[in-house]
Amino acid sequence: MHRSDQDAAAEPGLFSGMLGTGDIIFMILACAAPMGVLAGIIPLAFAFGNGAGMPGAQLAMCAVMLLFAVGYVRIIPHVRNAGAFYAYIAASLNKEAGIAAAYTAVVAYTCAAASVLGAMSYFATDVFATLTGIATSWVLWAAASIAAIAWLGYHRITMAAKVLTAALLLEVGLIAVIDALILWQRGWAGLDFGSFAPATIFAPGLGIAVIYAINGCIGFEATAIYQEEARNRAVTIPRATYGAVLVLGTFYVLSSWCLVLAVGPAQIKAVAAADPGHLVSGIAFRTLGQFGRDALSLLTITSLFAAALGFFNNIARYFFALSRDGLIPAVLGRVHPRHGSPYMACLALAGILALVIALFALAGLDPLLSLATSLSSMGAVGLEILLTATSLAIPLFFARRGEYSAGKTLAPLLSGVIIAVATWLSLANYATLTGTTLPVINRLPLLFIAIAAAGLAHGTYLRRCRPAIYAGVGSTHVEGPVGE
Repeated sequence: MHRSDQDAAAEPGLFSGMLGTGDIIFMILACAAPMGVLAGIIPLAFAFGNGAGMPGAQLAMCAVMLLFAVGYVRIIPHVRNAGAFYAYIAASLNKEAGIAAAYTAVVAYTCAAASVLGAMSYFATDVFATLTGIATSWVLWAAASIAAIAWLGYHRITMAAKVLTAALLLEVGLIAVIDALILWQRGWAGLDFGSFAPATIFAPGLGIAVIYAINGCIGFEATAIYQEEARNRAVTIPRATYGAVLVLGTFYVLSSWCLVLAVGPAQIKAVAAADPGHLVSGIAFRTLGQFGRDALSLLTITSLFAAALGFFNNIARYFFALSRDGLIPAVLGRVHPRHGSPYMACLALAGILALVIALFALAGLDPLLSLATSLSSMGAVGLEILLTATSLAIPLFFARRGEYSAGKTLAPLLSGVIIAVATWLSLANYATLTGTTLPVINRLPLLFIAIAAAGLAHGTYLRRCRPAIYAGVGSTHVEGPVGE
């Protein structure tokens, strides 16, 4: 049963009991922008990665994310904090490392949000011009989107959840229809399972394929960010975490395999390399006609808007957690008395995103080729770093408690090593991710060194000069006893 507004307003934290398992799963999946990944990332993986072996690589990375989830859901009951990565690393390693992780997470999620806003604005401008013949500036679409996202974030989280659910169902529904038609047209005799054969998976370009595969899965870890607003969080959060990984993995593996079947295993690499931007829309046109192509274009826009909204909610809750722990101004930790949202954090974040968009616009840079490409890769690498650090921190957390098991030790340790390799591959092949040779863009990940150093310095200062605040870093729990 939901709490009344009067009861909820009496409490200083985020409103609990607002989100069920389905709500959180839909929010996480929408944040992952499955339509955007399928239309934008997977064709690049076909072209520059291992070609027809991409579905097999995605299946393997889904298994790695499940390994990560096994340890992740075990630490969540012990450190119940909307800061997620930040709180877990602070509790496992030390508070200085936790603050460095917090700064990294905020920057990574902000880069991700700004990048999808850039891509969405580009496609919105293009589609609007196609439909009406009227040319508009991408900045107008970005500004309108930021205003809409901030309005949804300001209000009760269930409103954003409904918008994200609707957007997700539409985009996944269209892809499911296209997948079904491809399978029906091929028939049982025409199905080729070679994409999952070791020889195909380990073909040249596997390293690039792994990068794109893991980047497509990133976002599921945000389930823990919503634990303070979840109903029956001990059950809801683990279910949502596993559910998000399984649904994302199934969607990407099935849909990418259907793309291989539609084009042909022997031809997919060359066809994708020739025109990766129109691979999926071309298949949609062949299966559903002009309606399919137009629907795909429109739903790509809603998918990217939903992703921006999802990232926005993630960042706002990070701001709330950091403010509550005394790391950033207290005003950002204010909760709206009626909506239960971190409304001041939402307003501040809207201002930050508007500033980023304005800087790119004033510099005359392209919203897709410059803004989206550079910042999406930056955000992906930052989140890979955090996944690696969290994976390796979880076994240490339980080791300090004298607890060792396959779920608490082996699974997160193994996933951490594999994700670390994927992170190294991302950095080594960063120019492939960005699609440019510009040094200023391809050296952006170096900023994470400065960001982490700033976090460590801030933590050291607090330990020496503000011990009371230092003691509370990452340790503010949700109401109720911490799980054993």
